[in-house]
Amino acid sequence: MDLTVLYRGPLASCDYDCPYCPFAKRRDSTSQLRADRAALRRFADWATRQRGDHLSLLFTPWGEGLVRSWYRDTLADLSHLPHIRRVAIQTNLSCRTDWLDTADRDTLALWCTYHPGQTPYDRFLAKCRDLAERGVRYSVGVVGLPDHLPAARRLRDDLPDHVYLWINAAEGHTYRDAEAEEWTALDPLFPYSRTPHTSAGLPCRTGESVISVDGEGTVRRCHFVSAELGNLYDGTYRAALRPRPCPLAVCDCHIGYVHLETLPLYDVFAGGVLERIPAAVPRKGR
Repeated sequence: MDLTVLYRGPLASCDYDCPYCPFAKRRDSTSQLRADRAALRRFADWATRQRGDHLSLLFTPWGEGLVRSWYRDTLADLSHLPHIRRVAIQTNLSCRTDWLDTADRDTLALWCTYHPGQTPYDRFLAKCRDLAERGVRYSVGVVGLPDHLPAARRLRDDLPDHVYLWINAAEGHTYRDAEAEEWTALDPLFPYSRTPHTSAGLPCRTGESVISVDGEGTVRRCHFVSAELGNLYDGTYRAALRPRPCPLAVCDCHIGYVHLETLPLYDVFAGGVLERIPAAVPRKGR
């Protein structure tokens, strides 16, 4: 089968402390880091053995994964496996980048977020340019808070034209039309993020060709639905994979609503669903 897996292990530590982010700065104990490393190794071993399937893997850690060597090593190793079509991770890009030279850059991709106030702008931009020079596929995004608009505009001007700049609607923030238009001028796809999508009863690929897995191997249809479908490591999840409607009233996160069959986003992001790279980078002057 063709299966997309979103993996989120127990890692909770992040080197940033963004006030708007649920991944805000935390510390993991040595034992917690060891547990995360073991869980990731177990998942990678499972993925390596699934040679009868085609896998696309997105790592969505609560914390920042790429500052940990085991995430860098795992992504690089998985990228070389012929049955893995894509391996991607969400990151604040604070990590070193030389490890990317050991990865298959036709398979590996990065979903990068710039957090103003957490890192100097020039440092982040230099990292983005370094990715481009190394031939790494990546997208860059910003949370659409009013204070972030100048930095987002600067990024759009400074990033290479082929790099997609996405804007996430800030949780709990209501966008007036004039304000939304400013963000849409930077990201023509911002209207998909602006307001939550009504999803109750609508067909969604999650639970059929897309699953979420935690560090224990518990499989759910997505990160936002708590009902369990089985376990990854004993194979019980496979019998539960089937088309099923969304049980939630709304879906307001890109890694969720991108899989709704009622939205055209699989066509918009064809070839780049996991790393959030559109098939054709939209441009709109401001």
